[in-house]
Amino acid sequence: MSNKATVTDMKKDGQPMLVPKLRFSEFLNAAEWKARPLNQLAARSKQKNRDEKIIRVLTNSAEFGVVDQRDFFDKDIATQGKLDSYFVVELGAYVYNPRISTNAPVGPISKNNIATGVMSPLYTVFKFKDIDDDFYAYYFRTTGWHAYMRQASSTGARHDRMAISSDDFMAMPMPVASPEELKKISDFLRSVDVLIATQVQKLDALKTHRKGLIQQLFPLEGETKPCLRFPEFQNDGQWEPTTMEQIVDFKSGGTPSKGNPAFWNGSIPWASAKDMKQLFLDDTEDHITAAAVNDGAKSVPAGTILMLTRGMTLLKDVPICLLSRQMSFNQDVKALQPKAHFDGRFLLYLLLGCKQRLLNLVDIAGHGTGRLDTEKLKMLDVMLPCLAEQQRIAGCLSSLEELIISQCQKIDALKTYKKGLMQQIFPSPAEVEA
Repeated sequence: MSNKATVTDMKKDGQPMLVPKLRFSEFLNAAEWKARPLNQLAARSKQKNRDEKIIRVLTNSAEFGVVDQRDFFDKDIATQGKLDSYFVVELGAYVYNPRISTNAPVGPISKNNIATGVMSPLYTVFKFKDIDDDFYAYYFRTTGWHAYMRQASSTGARHDRMAISSDDFMAMPMPVASPEELKKISDFLRSVDVLIATQVQKLDALKTHRKGLIQQLFPLEGETKPCLRFPEFQNDGQWEPTTMEQIVDFKSGGTPSKGNPAFWNGSIPWASAKDMKQLFLDDTEDHITAAAVNDGAKSVPAGTILMLTRGMTLLKDVPICLLSRQMSFNQDVKALQPKAHFDGRFLLYLLLGCKQRLLNLVDIAGHGTGRLDTEKLKMLDVMLPCLAEQQRIAGCLSSLEELIISQCQKIDALKTYKKGLMQQIFPSPAEVEA
């Protein structure tokens, strides 16, 4: 691949040429790319599910693409008897969802690789006339088409949804090159996807191994000793029963005033639910100042466990993490600060092994969100060994966690590499038109 060609190359008449910044060597001297409207390459699909023969409801997620609605929402949003106005979305068709999100600032366009189903009439469905259209599935993951969408959308659009007519949407300029070059690009990116998927499988295997180890290194519910024990503790007898109230101090969080700039952009990380995907949390996007802490914002030291106790996420999972440094946290989170003679890493893994029991404690609060009551958490009964055995177990599982973190870093590096490539492989018709 060569970076000889750039999107700023000029024609003889002074007009910019449409060529990618990176191009495979065999296409360096090929003709420039063209910009053609989407309606010349694809046709809208307007077939309605009039007889309701199709009951499989799909949705277009900004993060996951086209997925089954039931899998995405964990329930059916649309029900039989209300699907007659829904569009039929054939396998291989593309779907535009006008809803705006952080991951899709003008709404996502995704290819249906699941099966034929139906989707809300709020979506725009279209199908390419050329069967080999995977190139465009990748193109729609770039931002090259975003400028046109912003220019063509209505200024009176809802704040959470793009307002663009079907005709304007289908007039979107699309990059077109020879079928051979488009296929070369899509095949290459598909090979990168396969590499990423292989690394994700390795990560999943490590996480499965961790889950199995936790099940063996901690007593099963109703038992007093684990199935697997380190040799130096084989004769130490039973673990002792206790409750979470006896081993941790509970602290509630809060949000410093958004209107006070003296409370923000400091050096103390401020954690919310979105930051708790990592098991060991060492930094966050938002930071607060010491002034915010002095004004009442809670701050806890490294070694403290954070647990989400309010929010939609609790309907499926109870996020838990251990702080690697001092942090503050928001009102949806509880801090569990280990008392003396209790190892914070051990308690983290103990709680990971109690995930199902924690989910059973979740109540449904207002607006369908989950709520985990602190009093119930305090009374959660657990089994504990001596501090030395706690530290031995925590050390073993933490070593495995280092492998998991390393694998996550490999995947992130591959995704960053792919993102950088895609920014240069795809020329943007909007750049030329501007």
